[in-house]
Amino acid sequence: MKGEVARRQRVLRVRHVQHAMAAAETARARDEAEGLARNVERLRNVRNDLFTGQGVATGANFAAMQELAGRLEQAGRQLDGALYDARRKVEVKEGLSLAANRDREIAVKLKDRARADLEEWRENKLAALPRYRRMQRTGDV
Repeated sequence: MKGEVARRQRVLRVRHVQHAMAAAETARARDEAEGLARNVERLRNVRNDLFTGQGVATGANFAAMQELAGRLEQAGRQLDGALYDARRKVEVKEGLSLAANRDREIAVKLKDRARADLEEWRENKLAALPRYRRMQRTGDV
């Protein structure tokens, strides 16, 4: 019976570590997605600011600004794709974290049940002893 409790305790420790790792991976994925979102917003701001505040623009300057705006737009589309992938990754990691948490909770319940079974077994074993042995074991002599 003691072995069962020890096994359950080991499983619980493993499940706890797995849950902690899953939570860390989820946080890392969220940070990555938030960083990409900030970059997308910064890129949009740069593109919007490109044509504001300009005085009279020559044809060469205007062509250069259009070229830069096109490149910024293309980079923005690429970042949008990366942001979509990062958000999907966050959803997957959150699912893994929930599964790890569920497994950890199951391990806690199994360990508690094994501990309760051990205590019940000990009490039944003690109750099965003759009265004088029980008094010797508990110190009621």
